[in-house]
Amino acid sequence: MFPTIEHVQNVWQRMRGRREQASYRLTLWIFLRLLGGIYLANFASLSTQVMGLLGQKGILPAADYLENIPESLGAQRYWLVPTLTWFNRSDSFLRLLCGGGMVLAVLLILDILPIPVLIALWMIELSIISVGQDFLSFQWDILLLETGFLAIFAAPGHLLPHRGGDAAPSRIVMLLLWWLVFRLMFLSGVVKLASGDPNYWNLTALTYHYETQPLPTPLAWYVEQLPRDFHKLSVALMFVIELGLPWLIWLPRPLRVFAALGLIGLQVLILLTGNYAFFNLLAIVLCLTLLDDAMLCRVLPRELVRFIAEDNVAAAPTWRGAIHLPLAALLLLISGIQISARFRPASSIPRPLLSFAGQFDSFRLANTYGLFAVMTTMRQEIIVEGSDDGQTWHEYEFRWKPDDVHRAPPVVAPHQPRLDWQMWFAALGSAQNNPWFTRFLIRLLEGSPEVTGLLQTNPFPHQPPRYVRAQLYTYHFTHVGDSATAGAWWRREYQGLYFPSVSLRGQ
Repeated sequence: MFPTIEHVQNVWQRMRGRREQASYRLTLWIFLRLLGGIYLANFASLSTQVMGLLGQKGILPAADYLENIPESLGAQRYWLVPTLTWFNRSDSFLRLLCGGGMVLAVLLILDILPIPVLIALWMIELSIISVGQDFLSFQWDILLLETGFLAIFAAPGHLLPHRGGDAAPSRIVMLLLWWLVFRLMFLSGVVKLASGDPNYWNLTALTYHYETQPLPTPLAWYVEQLPRDFHKLSVALMFVIELGLPWLIWLPRPLRVFAALGLIGLQVLILLTGNYAFFNLLAIVLCLTLLDDAMLCRVLPRELVRFIAEDNVAAAPTWRGAIHLPLAALLLLISGIQISARFRPASSIPRPLLSFAGQFDSFRLANTYGLFAVMTTMRQEIIVEGSDDGQTWHEYEFRWKPDDVHRAPPVVAPHQPRLDWQMWFAALGSAQNNPWFTRFLIRLLEGSPEVTGLLQTNPFPHQPPRYVRAQLYTYHFTHVGDSATAGAWWRREYQGLYFPSVSLRGQ
């Protein structure tokens, strides 16, 4: 079933002997199939939440968002907010976008019409992100959008799956994918140091991280119990990986492979201790583009290698360079301007360059990255309550975020419960800084089934409460040997009122 050493050597020697860049054909095939899986997970996750988040009776209706964009902008509106929902703002169309995204993702996995499918997937993802407001503003959303855009130009031009015959992937596009990996990983380290947060400089950040991250996994509880020196060593190793290994991407093959394995290893560790939707999986898939066919031939089944790496390799289309060279120049220029603007005063960058890059902001063609620039050192949780009489209050329980101290942290990725995530961000500030939270409470008072469907329990199943309010607590992981909290994963302390008791007018 698996290729022999001689077979791998023969395949690799044939690839090396060709003028076309055939050394990443296996890599690209695996990359596109896995990207299809991530698209599928993304749209499947959104399909279960889109009505409660963006529907007409959701928290931030997409139709209202578009309605509030000034008509005076004219046709410029479609450039500033590029979305198919301009043509249909109904809930049914939002469902259609999510359902269509899932169908297209399956076609990509099956290697059917890869280029048209990737174009359609990118358009749907861009359409939803453009009207998603607070709920689709995460870095992995724009990372998927940027990756999906590059994949359009990397994909082969065939219509149906077949044995070999595709041209070698564009070397230019492969380098653009590597540039994306470099920016994603290197900037993740740079932003931590550039923020000046002392918890990174003194290597204590991970003594807080496992407890304070948005949605920890059960393993995070166990890792948090480890000695302080372990956490400090982990921060140092993280900086070595994020700041050092990305530079190896541009060096000879053995060092590039070493960089890929190290970066993938870091993403696996993050994935095991935290629920970051499809972010870690997508980062791993991107890192796989650093591995060439010779490396993959050692682990892939023989028949798959033969299917993809047949001898009859087509010549690259003559028009490909005419498209890919300007594309690379555009993306490198935009990303270079964005990086400069993030770490330098805007006044030091020529205004025409800033204006030029800004023209493409709405399409997220190139982006800057870097999670947790400043480490959160205290976990605060908002507990939402409802009441019929203003005296007796009942808690709304969320599906995934910490509420009940005896409930274990979940394993939910690659699904992202976007309301639960936004509750974590809301707890970092005030309700005034999170206008969507007021809309959320209004929907609870209205008894919106689309919104209450996002929750684990609705203590008012028959009619909505007359009053709602929100309380603020600090949460801490319990510790081994603490008899006072035996059987609990968390302990919590009351901090005060987050949002006062309110009701709808006329109640």
